Amino acid sequence: MPTSRMMKWITGSFEILLGIPILGATIVIGMYWLPLLFMLALHIVTLILSSRDGVHKHGSILGIVTSCVAWIPFVGMVMHIVTGILLMVDAAQRTEPS
Repeated sequence: MPTSRMMKWITGSFEILLGIPILGATIVIGMYWLPLLFMLALHIVTLILSSRDGVHKHGSILGIVTSCVAWIPFVGMVMHIVTGILLMVDAAQRTEPS
């Protein structure tokens, strides 16, 4: 399994976790928004790995955007869920590098 695909599974799982209404807000606010910076770093790493492997990068790009706007209460929740689903669907597809 390529590293970029594994990172998409990991970042997608974390995004879904942060998208759970009360739990995600508790994690983010309780740790002073540091999980958003952590996710930003993971999405950048995943974007670089996806670029290197020649696979789709749109999930990681959306993840970077999500990490930047997720401090807005309901927008962040929706963005986390959408990004998580997109990353997991992308990781589950068996496509040849483009």
